[in-house]
Amino acid sequence: MSTPKARSKPKSKAPADCVRVRGAREHNLKDVDVDIPRDALVVFTGVSGSGKSSLAFGTLFAEAQRRYLDSISPYARRLIDQAGVPQVDSIEGLPPAVALQQARGTPTARSSVGSLTTISNSLRMLYSRAGDYPRGQEIIYADGFSPNTPAGACPSCHGLGRIYDATEATMVPDRSLTIRERAVAAWPGAWHGQNQRDILTTLGIDVDVPWSKLPKKTRDWILFTDEQPVVPVYPGFDVAEVQRALKRKTEPAYMGTFTGARRHVLHTFANTQSAQQKKRAARYLVGVDCPECHGKRLRREALSVTFAGFDIAEFSQQPLDALATLLAPAAAGRTHAAAHPEQALAAQRIAQDLLARIAVLQDLGLGHLALARATPTLSQGELQRLRLGTQIRSQLFGVVYVMDEPSAGLHPADAQALLRALDQLKAAGNSLFVVEHEIDVIRHADWIVDVGPAAGQHGGQVLYSGVPEGLQRIEASATRRYLFAGHAPIARHGRTPSAWLQLRGIHRHNVQGLDVDIPLGVFTTVSGVSGSGKSSLVSQALVELLTAHFGRERDADEDTPIDPLERGVEAALDGRIEGGLDAVRRLVRVDQKPIGRTPRSNLATYTGLFDHVRKLFAATPAAKRRGYDAGRFSFNVAKGRCSTCEGEGFVSVELLFMPSVYAPCPACHGRRYNAKTLEVTLRDRTIADVLAMTVDEAALFFADDTAVARPLQMLLEVGLGYLRLGQPATEFSGGEAQRIKLASELQRAQRAGTVYVLDEPTTGLHPSDVDTLMRQLQALVDAGSTVIVVEHDMRVAAASDWIIDMGPGAGDAGGQVVVAGTPETVARHRGSRTAPFLAEAMSEATVGP
Repeated sequence: MSTPKARSKPKSKAPADCVRVRGAREHNLKDVDVDIPRDALVVFTGVSGSGKSSLAFGTLFAEAQRRYLDSISPYARRLIDQAGVPQVDSIEGLPPAVALQQARGTPTARSSVGSLTTISNSLRMLYSRAGDYPRGQEIIYADGFSPNTPAGACPSCHGLGRIYDATEATMVPDRSLTIRERAVAAWPGAWHGQNQRDILTTLGIDVDVPWSKLPKKTRDWILFTDEQPVVPVYPGFDVAEVQRALKRKTEPAYMGTFTGARRHVLHTFANTQSAQQKKRAARYLVGVDCPECHGKRLRREALSVTFAGFDIAEFSQQPLDALATLLAPAAAGRTHAAAHPEQALAAQRIAQDLLARIAVLQDLGLGHLALARATPTLSQGELQRLRLGTQIRSQLFGVVYVMDEPSAGLHPADAQALLRALDQLKAAGNSLFVVEHEIDVIRHADWIVDVGPAAGQHGGQVLYSGVPEGLQRIEASATRRYLFAGHAPIARHGRTPSAWLQLRGIHRHNVQGLDVDIPLGVFTTVSGVSGSGKSSLVSQALVELLTAHFGRERDADEDTPIDPLERGVEAALDGRIEGGLDAVRRLVRVDQKPIGRTPRSNLATYTGLFDHVRKLFAATPAAKRRGYDAGRFSFNVAKGRCSTCEGEGFVSVELLFMPSVYAPCPACHGRRYNAKTLEVTLRDRTIADVLAMTVDEAALFFADDTAVARPLQMLLEVGLGYLRLGQPATEFSGGEAQRIKLASELQRAQRAGTVYVLDEPTTGLHPSDVDTLMRQLQALVDAGSTVIVVEHDMRVAAASDWIIDMGPGAGDAGGQVVVAGTPETVARHRGSRTAPFLAEAMSEATVGP
């Protein structure tokens, strides 16, 4: 890669133009002192876990937010999620700050491009003030055009556009079964299901006739009636025996109440406190377009108002590029001019504002998106640029923008638009503090703050603070090796596919009718600009088709929302795998979702090694004498944990209008266990001492205990030696969560024929961590597995055996395979936007083993 260009900016800043940090100790920061220039693009670099985010977000942004919130009323402060008070001696010269962090959670079905950018607010005002109303209809205020308000939401679907109900097809998946054979799968199992079958026998319905042979009227009553007759029950009797018993007035076993299958499903879903029961009930619910609004989510009155010939729902479905054309006449004052000059003026001003907002998003390459596009369907890169575009339009002056990897999810071609946007924010008089791993963004910086030298307790120091060129002299910097010429080369393998997965007729989002062959037994990168259809093809279509082949439910993962309303409307998948399935034995998807939702889930519990550790403690002489089993050493079990904090290790004090205060538990002092449990030691270490160990320390301590040493070794190999065993899962970044999952997978006995799918695995990783990750993934391929990654990192693409490049553009302009082949083939393709960036990366590659 080329060396950084000299900057016209002065190489140093006067003290008055700097943010001066003294004694920063947040997380792993080691009493850091650093001066950071204002009115500049400052990039914080360093390996994953080195302390960059602790300095940028945990210290600088947290302090800026605290100072601002101190100036507003206590009541308003109660409504804001506060970052907390940072551990720092002093910070001088710090302007107000705005944080742009990655949103790793799942957006709701009601969130859209329009709501995220607030453009929908202006559009609703346009329809309210300048729309074409039917004759005689009263004006509708702006909130009447929102599906998220009572005034605007369709009364039938409550503004969701879909209604959810149980159908015969979902509740009776196999019509050839009899009721006794559990044809009505939606009924509960065990005694409760048998009770319903016995009641039907009393009612004269033959439960031994195939469901499809029963009269439709009978089937509909069983499934959909709201009647709840109470009848005598004679368990085990058939219809004839029940009739004889009734005639003889034989005493029944009990009186049973019948409940229709649909009624049972809806009641269970709405009222159960069991997540498992709710998830089971949700399986039988399906969504269909609301018959009242036809999926448009609004009341009929709102949909009767048009602008440029479209109702507001139709208008919101148009790409932003098309909206700009539709709004141009109104912005020029060429509508309503004669009859309604006041409407023309309103239309002109609102349309001009809308055009200005849309123009910013078009400049960021987002013109293919529609306002109604649900945020769960956007790529991470599209989401990042939407947030950035909103800030550019806000035209704030004199603030610090603190950003968390704004290049995440961006193709190198899209990153050029990002850099232009950052320059715009800086030119407007703002400071940009950016946590970043992407080399092109680091090169673009005016100033670099490099944190390290390593991760966790081995990091937390500022190795360098200055102009980019000066980092070349810092030998301890891991960033230096990749920023300047002569960094570690990329190893190439050049393997040959052992077989091919033949995908045919794939439809998902903008991928329409695609045929593509995916090689097996090699490392494949799926590339393409943001929104080109990479994830739709691989992380969705391929994963779903393979999951269906193996007969597993796709929603088995604990992070999948139980409520179908939270899932939103899933795009229909159409397509098939015509060949190659006989070579695939298993599918493993390694994503960046959190590995746990509460602090009780941690590294030790997730990887399973804590079970072995507890057994080792239970096997000690002291534990045996006291009769302590392995459960005694779990902080989730009452008999062993501290009763004051219930195993949390800390207590919190809610301060209403100030951030909550978390302090070590006064009883156990943060050790989670009661005193009796902590009297038992393993080689002079308590169970609390073990949880406080880093992976590096634990690997040495448990070197002779194979069951514990193996998972620890895998964590070391994916570069996570700095994490503590008891570190809460909620503290892990997406990249760390993904590597923990990969390490857990690497513990398994390696089996050929496994397909590993990873979606942007390098997000959140420093180039040196990417090298570590790649060594593990390449080892999986060497063991006979297949690795398929959706990726923008050209170093990863250059190290692949095969590349499938999607595009050529985003949205409707994408969804096709531009070129597929070896890295050399793709790098030479003139129609590929990936090709020039891949060619540059390949110029630094070496052929590996």
